[in-house]
Amino acid sequence: MPPMNRHLPKEKGDFKSLKKLLVYTKKYHVAIIIAFICAIIAAIATIIGPSVMSDLTDIIQKGLLSPNEIDITSVIKTSLILISIYACGAIISYIQQYIMATVTQKTANSLRGDINKKINKLPLSYFDTSSTGDMLSIVTNDIDIISQTISSSIANFVSAIVLLFGVIIMMFVKNWILALTVIICSLLGFILMGLILSKSQKYFNHKQEYLGKMNGHIEEIYTNHNVVKSYNAIAKEKEEFQKFNEGLYENNWKSQFLSGLMHPLMGFIGNFSYVMIFIVGVAISISGSSFLSFGIILAFTMYARLFNQPLNTIAQSMTNLQQASAASKRVFNLLEHEEMEKEDNKIKSISNVLGNIEFKNVNFRYVEDKPIIDNFSVSIKAGQKVAIVGPTGAGKTTIVNLLMRFYEVSSGDIIIDGISTKNMTRECVHDMFDMILQDTWLFNGTIRENLVYNKENVSDEKIIEVCKSVGLSHLIESLPHGLDTIIDEKANLSEGQKQQLTIARAMLKDSPLLILDEATSNVDTRTELIIQNAMDNLTLNRTSFVIAHRLSTIKNADIILVINNGNIIEKGNHKELLAKKGFYADLYNSQFQTILE
Repeated sequence: MPPMNRHLPKEKGDFKSLKKLLVYTKKYHVAIIIAFICAIIAAIATIIGPSVMSDLTDIIQKGLLSPNEIDITSVIKTSLILISIYACGAIISYIQQYIMATVTQKTANSLRGDINKKINKLPLSYFDTSSTGDMLSIVTNDIDIISQTISSSIANFVSAIVLLFGVIIMMFVKNWILALTVIICSLLGFILMGLILSKSQKYFNHKQEYLGKMNGHIEEIYTNHNVVKSYNAIAKEKEEFQKFNEGLYENNWKSQFLSGLMHPLMGFIGNFSYVMIFIVGVAISISGSSFLSFGIILAFTMYARLFNQPLNTIAQSMTNLQQASAASKRVFNLLEHEEMEKEDNKIKSISNVLGNIEFKNVNFRYVEDKPIIDNFSVSIKAGQKVAIVGPTGAGKTTIVNLLMRFYEVSSGDIIIDGISTKNMTRECVHDMFDMILQDTWLFNGTIRENLVYNKENVSDEKIIEVCKSVGLSHLIESLPHGLDTIIDEKANLSEGQKQQLTIARAMLKDSPLLILDEATSNVDTRTELIIQNAMDNLTLNRTSFVIAHRLSTIKNADIILVINNGNIIEKGNHKELLAKKGFYADLYNSQFQTILE
């Protein structure tokens, strides 16, 4: 199996992944456009508000400075217009937020659903080079970041752009000198914001990468914590964790520090604009070149705040878009990974499988120049029990993986009942086999649900019968809820009992072909005898493959294939191979000698 890459990819981040996200959300484009229109209308209402407020202020000022009383009718009318404008803006803004929230959740739901579908289409080699924690980080952290960005940043970004240009237009309509004052003051903010964005993107990319790698490391170490402790490797793994943690800290700190500069920077620019408005306004009034009413000064202070508000929004949106860009790149790297070949035109099921199997000049390699299986050929008749033995790394499990089509052969062919497995769908091949592995897998659910996994209409009588045959009846009877007892991380089951459950599950599936990969390695001697008897019944009249390290368990095999370096170096039954006094005899006698000693 190829080694898992634990190092970070050396990639530069850009916004191409956001374009892919835009294409991905095309079915929601109409809703997004409506949200954008709502954002524009809300921005226009915000822009008009200060102008109406200026008029209201001038009406009141005129009434206070002249002998006449304040025009109450005009004040009420203008106030109602102002209230209507702000109320309309608030309602429209709510509609926009509602639409974007809906689009956000649907997009996140679609992304997770597509990733789930994609995972089932990926070759096994992908999982050999990707950690579980890193994939979990993509499904959880990265998609959450994308959804938050869609919800809070995209429509707000559009609204901010409209608000920015609308405020500029309104300021020039009111007074071009004060308009230029506000723009020049804010220009510095734009320049500095651009510099910050150019520096911070790479840190957002590295932050997401380190987060995925650290999650993968944590999942790997915590799952096998007893092994880490037994090898006294806590210090080593702590050092490895610290490397990822320091990398995450450094990149997170730098990205947050640089993006965090934007808010105080734009706040300073906004306050500086207020000061300059009053200074320039007073200068204009003193020079006599123009008359500036109190309403105009008030309007410009509001416009200056509104002018900096979209700048702040744009700055925050750009920060969020940077994070979303890094997250989207990881998500789409997974979604765009090369899939297994489509099999629409292949055989989907085969009835009455006999079990004649032929490996015909099979070659396989994980890496191009490093062959694992080399010109492997053997013919197996229906009903035969085939044992595969050999030293570690000889290719025993790889042969089974090729037989199950978990991997595709590099060249050659595997034929079942005269039909090449290349012409069958993978699901068709999988349905032919029961497979019992050395590593047990039980999910959080009842014992019954684990035993009848993906199989319908299995009676309790059949379940109990199978459990009895593998020595599980006493365990089930001792549990408070019997078959309905929940299996979870708190369930006090031994490794042997877990293995017995997986063996019973395979027996209930009752497929015509059987693979046993050191299936009794985790059980005690007494339980092994019980299971071995059950296995003898299970393998009766069906083609079975047994990968075994304890050669005493395969004495009754019809054929024993001795594998070394991907080749068959010896073939025969137990007695024939012992009589040859070759590799198998040496291997068997060494185990027997070890027992005697």
